[in-house]
Amino acid sequence: MTLNKVKYRDFIAPLLVGLIIWLSSPIKPASVSMNAWHILAIFVATIIGCITRPLPIAGVAIIGLTLTVLLGIVPMDTAVAGFGSSTVWMIAMAYFMSRGFINTGLGRRVALVFVRLFGKRTLGLAYALIGVDLVTAPATPSNTARAGGIVYPIIQSLAETFGSDPKDGTQSKIGSFLVFAEFHGDLITSTMFMTAMAPNLVAVTLAKSLHITLSWMQWFLAGIVPGLICLLVVPYLIYKMYPPEIKDTPNAKQWADDELAKMGKISLPEKIMGGVFLLALVLWMLSSFIGLEASLVAFMAVSLLLVAGVLSVDDVLHETGAWNTLVWFSILIFMANELNKLGFIPWLSGAIGGALKGFSWGIVLAALVLFYFYSHYLFASGTAHVSAMYGALLGVAVSAGAPATFAALILGFTGSIFASTTHYANGPASVLFGSGYVTQGKWWQLNFILGLFYLVVWGGIGALWMKVIGIW
Repeated sequence: MTLNKVKYRDFIAPLLVGLIIWLSSPIKPASVSMNAWHILAIFVATIIGCITRPLPIAGVAIIGLTLTVLLGIVPMDTAVAGFGSSTVWMIAMAYFMSRGFINTGLGRRVALVFVRLFGKRTLGLAYALIGVDLVTAPATPSNTARAGGIVYPIIQSLAETFGSDPKDGTQSKIGSFLVFAEFHGDLITSTMFMTAMAPNLVAVTLAKSLHITLSWMQWFLAGIVPGLICLLVVPYLIYKMYPPEIKDTPNAKQWADDELAKMGKISLPEKIMGGVFLLALVLWMLSSFIGLEASLVAFMAVSLLLVAGVLSVDDVLHETGAWNTLVWFSILIFMANELNKLGFIPWLSGAIGGALKGFSWGIVLAALVLFYFYSHYLFASGTAHVSAMYGALLGVAVSAGAPATFAALILGFTGSIFASTTHYANGPASVLFGSGYVTQGKWWQLNFILGLFYLVVWGGIGALWMKVIGIW
């Protein structure tokens, strides 16, 4: 047996920052307790560790939890209470559901059907692939799994069919456009559904700690109009700004037909998976009306898949993405909640709110959104960024007089669209940029333009839409 690789040098930054904050306690504000200051030091060090990644994020989080208890800041029973969060377990259950899409082949079949129906032109192919992302997003909290596990293999096959490969310099034929369009399609669908990516659920949990409850349906209704506008307009903007050399793809339909023929008729497991997915989707939509917890719906769906034999217990036990997320998510949520309970977040919100006193809540919220969005250039993880800033920024917005639910949703949406910054912004960015089809310069240039578009649509049109439906 060989030792696992640990990047010890990458421990330096989190340890150094954590120690500086810990040792600066003599100059802390008088209203902030010593325990609150010390857990801040460990929390910030953990977030930086999630960025530098000396270990995978779950390993960093476990070390942070251990230090929090070992140094006597909180008792062990309090520290492990985060693992009982229903939101955390809903994410895990949704991961198991997404495994069913991949295991049964239903995800690939849906993608091929979309290509067959809408793939006569390259722009139509982009819309088709994004359509797959849209259909699977509500039950797939890993946007990396959607983009990298379901859609990208189809893009790669299509690119090869049309002779587009970065290895021989032909990526601009069709591959570059499809890869970049899928990245933005995945980003948009991640914003539209509460359960479409883990950072959304981090935001929901942090909002709840501030006594702001966001339901699945509420998130969906608030995001439907700006989301559909982006889904319709963004692929066309990319087509104009970053046009593929091949505009017509008559072979795509035949290719999809051939691939579907190889798959054969839709199987019983696929039918069951599709039925359970639709049931979960309907129950999530109705959950706030019928008093059914969204997390219970996810448990029901996975139970049905296990009883029907679509998923096995081994599938559940070996779904490392789910267990990995459960560990680090639980720990980060625990730390963020402790910062709130021990008084640090209320103090910080009040301090920043005091500095912004005299400005209307609309100006304050707009400034917070811009800061939150552009500060993502400093982060390589959406989850780390949301965990670090969402709660504090929401507290500032509310203390400035912003309607609580409206502010929670606007900042929640920002926690997804800020991925339109860098090639390391989130998991899908790493996977799709790593394919080599889009250069780093082009990625940053186009994303800067599209980022402005997202801010206008989600922050402007989205705000007006939420006013229409009575959220504020």
